[in-house]
Amino acid sequence: MKYSTLLLRVSAIYALIGAFIGSHMAGSGAYQLKPIHAHILVVGWLTLFAFSVYYKTYKVPQNSKLAVAHVWTAIIGSIGLTLGMWLYNLNPFPLPSGLVTVFYIVGGTTLLVSFIIFAIMTFVIKSE
Repeated sequence: MKYSTLLLRVSAIYALIGAFIGSHMAGSGAYQLKPIHAHILVVGWLTLFAFSVYYKTYKVPQNSKLAVAHVWTAIIGSIGLTLGMWLYNLNPFPLPSGLVTVFYIVGGTTLLVSFIIFAIMTFVIKSE
């Protein structure tokens, strides 16, 4: 599967989740999910969509190790960050706080690595 298609599909799932959470918050008047909602839309929907456009616009070799690392750290990091934020802020399950904190930090760090790889790629991948 092309990187642009994969990232677009994952971003569409984030858009649905973000819209559902926003609708739920508006209907219920309960805004505990506001930071999670914002990160799902910004990190999940907008960022992954922007990465998808990048892969569609630029000729990035499908076998590029940098591209593979970027795509998967972006997807795994966005899931880890938003899920970790949800677990950390709402504590819906009786999980040890240390485990939740580590999950949250690892997700955010993985996403940060993705942004670093993306920045590097913008300098090493040639446009058409």
